[in-house]
Amino acid sequence: MRIVVALGGNALLRRGEPLTADNQRKNVKIACEQIAKIYPNNELVIAHGNGPQVGLLALQGAAYQDVPTYPLDVLGAESVGMIGYMIQQELGNLVPFEVPFATLLTQVEVDKDDPAFQHPTKPIGPVYTKQEAEKLAAEKHWTIAEDGDKYRRVVPSPLPKRIFEIRPVKWLLEKGTIVICAGGGGIPTFYDDNGDLVGVEAVIDKDLCSALLAYDINADLFIIATDVSGVFINWGKPDQKAIACASPEAMEKLNFAAGSMGPKVKAAINFARQTGKDAVIGSLSDIVDIVAGKAGTRISNNATDITYY
Repeated sequence: MRIVVALGGNALLRRGEPLTADNQRKNVKIACEQIAKIYPNNELVIAHGNGPQVGLLALQGAAYQDVPTYPLDVLGAESVGMIGYMIQQELGNLVPFEVPFATLLTQVEVDKDDPAFQHPTKPIGPVYTKQEAEKLAAEKHWTIAEDGDKYRRVVPSPLPKRIFEIRPVKWLLEKGTIVICAGGGGIPTFYDDNGDLVGVEAVIDKDLCSALLAYDINADLFIIATDVSGVFINWGKPDQKAIACASPEAMEKLNFAAGSMGPKVKAAINFARQTGKDAVIGSLSDIVDIVAGKAGTRISNNATDITYY
């Protein structure tokens, strides 16, 4: 079975943790220990978030005053190399030695007229207190927004249209390679007025890009791995309920926050609707049961409504 696993940002760095290399490697190792359990008999493609890492690189760049801070597309490429290296190494220590790995820098086309460029919403970088965030916003001309009880920088998040490196991904899979790609939603690019492909100051939603990736490579299962056991209605309230299975149409009628579960649900709906195959949102620690159909929130065209745990 061909499986795309989209790792959430919490799989790489826990909320509020210092942005150290040791912390990131520790979390990558934990994630890889789970992923390794489903490697036998399955083809794997791994996507991942990179918001905290890009934010850190931007802050480090800003601290060096002799040159302007590098643009987000370049920082995204840098972060993908770092994260891919850690995943390759940690997962490589857990699967047979002869298993090949490849991390691909993945350019993703967006529409230069996407309305998202006028309404930044995608959080990147570390969390701040309100006072810290407002100070940084004034100094660096950032847009900031609430993130729980903290604040983060937000940037435009245009929709992904095309993954340019999709053919190399398919070629690598044919050779039995575990592929790490579409990191951070891919590197956002568009064609300028001269017809040249250029990078753009934005971040593509990782889950939406991963759904496009899963569709393009004809994946049999699309897993969005997060830090909760599934999708809940009335989350955080006494009557909260975990959704076990739902049709795309039934899930579409529910409202989920754009800053948390909303994009994940939308990505899962897109994949299920376009392919007729299942997408599951659930905890990385439950990944074996997710593959077996025993855990997570499964969005399936075989469902007629919504069932709960």
